[in-house]
Amino acid sequence: MFQHRFSRRLLGALAATGLVAALAACATAEDPAAAPSPSSAAAAYPVTVGSVTLPAQPVKIVSLSPTATEMLFAIGAGGQVAAVDEQSTFPADAPKTNLSGYQPNAEAIAAKNPDLVVLSGDANNVVAQLTTLKIPVFVAPAAVTLDDSYAQINDLGKLTGHADQAAALAKQMKDDIAKLVKDLPQRSKPLTYYYELDPTLYSVTSKTFIGSLFTLAGLTNVADAADPKGSGYPQLTAESLIKSNPDLIFLADTKCCAQNADSVKARAGWAALTAVTKNQVIALDDDIASRWGPRVVDLVRAITQATTPIPAA
Repeated sequence: MFQHRFSRRLLGALAATGLVAALAACATAEDPAAAPSPSSAAAAYPVTVGSVTLPAQPVKIVSLSPTATEMLFAIGAGGQVAAVDEQSTFPADAPKTNLSGYQPNAEAIAAKNPDLVVLSGDANNVVAQLTTLKIPVFVAPAAVTLDDSYAQINDLGKLTGHADQAAALAKQMKDDIAKLVKDLPQRSKPLTYYYELDPTLYSVTSKTFIGSLFTLAGLTNVADAADPKGSGYPQLTAESLIKSNPDLIFLADTKCCAQNADSVKARAGWAALTAVTKNQVIALDDDIASRWGPRVVDLVRAITQATTPIPAA
């Protein structure tokens, strides 16, 4: 799914879910460690969101989704999070464990005595297993649109007793993204870009969550033509990539695969690409580029900051 660092072995799972995706926004959230007072939270329960009903405010949450972990801390529910999965790398003080979101083990999860488990999918039929154990489970799948992200933040806010903080965070994200896009220079001819998931040239199309952010910024995706089957995650050939000669290259494989402007320039035939000759190869943080939580604002900011200095045609 789309919250791990992208790698070739994950692309099948990504395509199956239909997905691959801001620090400033996080900074506007409440203190991550601050849980609401029992008196203020108690009045809101029981709470039902979708198929999940909580009789009381959860105080031992297990998050097996890096994106959900970021959301929980950003809305001020960090003090209620008892354990997170091995991929939940942000924030740094999240209670990281060896629990897996990709291969979840119901017994290992139950051993944490959670009163709420948050997942991004139902691998290993874990939802039914946890339900049998009478453990409430909320599934927050990879977002398809920004509205999906906002909805998940609001749902987690309601479940955890932080509805107001969640609503404020979602609004701040919307406002920040709208301003970033509004401030872009107007162009008669859109800039083109290539977004790299790994060095074997897997990419994303405009139909994916990540691709939609670039569309917001007015960019044209060179990978769209390489995806006749509509998987959303085509593998480009070096020949086609060089022929398309993108104006910008965005690297979402800097952590996983140590890619950077120099390694791109060293590839056969790439030194003459417009993005390379004009120093328009942008290194992204793999984690920010593969999650759909509050730091998506950072990704939009990276996109807009990369395009703003380029003279309008």
